[in-house]
Order: sequence, then C-alpha cells, then structure tokens
Amino acid sequence: MTKSKNQKSQRDSSVRGFSANKAAKKMAKKKLQKVKSAASDKAPVTKQPVYPQSEKAKAKKGAAAGGLSAMQEQMKKRLEGGKFRMLNEQLYTTTGDEAFDSFQAEPELFDTYHEGFREMAEKWPANPLDKFIDYVKLHPKAIVADFGCGDARLAASVSNTVHSFDLVSRNQYVVACNIAHVCMIYIQVLDFSHRLVPLPDESVDIAVYCLALMGSTLVEYLLEGRRVLKLNGVVKIAEVKSRFETDSLGGIKVRSMWSNQGFVRSMQDLGFDLKHKDENNKMFVTFEFTKVKRAPKPNVEIELKVRKMDQYHPLWCIST
Repeated sequence: MTKSKNQKSQRDSSVRGFSANKAAKKMAKKKLQKVKSAASDKAPVTKQPVYPQSEKAKAKKGAAAGGLSAMQEQMKKRLEGGKFRMLNEQLYTTTGDEAFDSFQAEPELFDTYHEGFREMAEKWPANPLDKFIDYVKLHPKAIVADFGCGDARLAASVSNTVHSFDLVSRNQYVVACNIAHVCMIYIQVLDFSHRLVPLPDESVDIAVYCLALMGSTLVEYLLEGRRVLKLNGVVKIAEVKSRFETDSLGGIKVRSMWSNQGFVRSMQDLGFDLKHKDENNKMFVTFEFTKVKRAPKPNVEIELKVRKMDQYHPLWCIST
C-alpha cells in the first residue's frame, strides 16, 4: 500500500515537472519573439534605388498601355501639319462658294484647319485680333460683323452685338455661310421656327476682316462688308505683310519700303477711304477704312500673294 502511494506521488511530481518545463519553454519563446520584433522595428529600412526610365522605356510603356509612342506622336503631328498646309493653300486658291461647299461636306476639315491655326497663333509675338478686340471694347454700342471669325473669339470677348461668319459653325456665335453673302438667323414668333436671311443693308457699325481675305473672290467679301456697313462705318483689316510683296493690283513694294498703295487704291475704288495704316508689327499690317458715299467702281481687282506655312518655321512663309 505504501509502495503504491510512493509510486503515485512520483508520477504526479513528474507530470508537474514536465508541465512546468513546457510552460517555461513557451514563456522563453514569447520573450524571444518580442526581442526579435523590437529589433526589427528599430532596424533601418533599406529601400531599393529607383532609377529614372529612359525615353525609350517610357515610349514602350506608353505604347503598351495603349497610348502613342513619342515617334508615333511626332508622325501624327507631321501628318496634321501637312493637312493644315494643304487646307491653307486650298482656301487661298478657291472661290467662296467652293470653300463653303467643301467644308460643309466635311466639317472636320474646318476643325483640322483651325486647330493648326490656333497652334501657330500661339507662337506669334502679337495677334492682330487682340488689337481689334480692344478697339471694339472702346465702342460698346457698336454693332459688329466679323468676317471669317474662326471660333468667334471676338464675339466671346466683348459685350457688343457681334454677327460672326465662317464656313462652319462650331458654337452659338457663328453663322455658317460664304462670307460673300452673310446671313443672320430669323426666328418666327408664331412657331419659333428659324431660317437664314441676309444681314440687312447698312445695319453694322464695324466690319472686321482679321486674316480673312482668302480665296479668289475676296473683292466679293469686301463688297458684302460695304453693303452691311452704315455710312461712315469702319472696316478693320489685318493681313500678313508679305502678301503685299508683289507688283500687282493688290499690293506693291516700292524702293524696298513697304507700300500698300495698290491695295489702298483698290479699296478706294470699292468705296472706302483709308483712315489709318499700321506697319509697325514685323509680321502684320493693319488698316482702318471708312465707308463713304462714293459708289464702287465696276470690275475692281485685288490680287494678294497666297500665304503658306513653312513646315520648318513657326510663322507664315509666303510662296513664290
């Protein structure tokens, strides 16, 4: 009996010793984990160096992501530039009716042309349209007709009533037409239907032609301006100087000095008198004429040089 009690006591001691041993090991393991964790928190984090990508790698990454590579972007710009130059030449060598029909059939050509035009205008040292906008602001009650308005920046910049005309209408300011026959939108009061009607005779105080004397029928554009202008109304014209660098009915160069007597004389024959001429800008010449009572002469011709954009130069280059 005593022997069995002693054996039982020994077994219980062994179990207790084993349990205590196990608990001690577990505690030691936990302490070790805490020490490791604290050490890792204090240890500095070593970052892998990030090297800048080469242009070639960037181009590949952009192409892989579905975008255009740098080379593709460059090719696209060249194609767009070539199309712009082609459209520019087309506008300077066709009649108003031909240009209107062409752009109405493919309005996206208008967008291509004016996108190229805007990009080029951003590189000019000065934009003559800004001067015309300032002039119109000085006459807030004047009614204005903007011939060849583009995106109608003049109308959007002033509080005046402005009739804006171009081959395609891309916003609420513009009426699409051949600017030899300018129109306005007439709204019927009874049913709110609308139609285009000619802009009334002698209804405008200022007519603006900012780089708009394009095509082979530009005399018709100027006569249309005279029709809608009030007596003593003002015509503001801006053009590239180099368009007057040829002996022609439209412009002459005398003794190596700029002279626009040919153009001015032709404008006089159309029933306008010169009020002011500004040749201070290296690139552009601006005119201010007034409409007078003198009736236009028949068969007046104005011939100006076609301007072309040189693909290697940010400004206008004139063809020979």
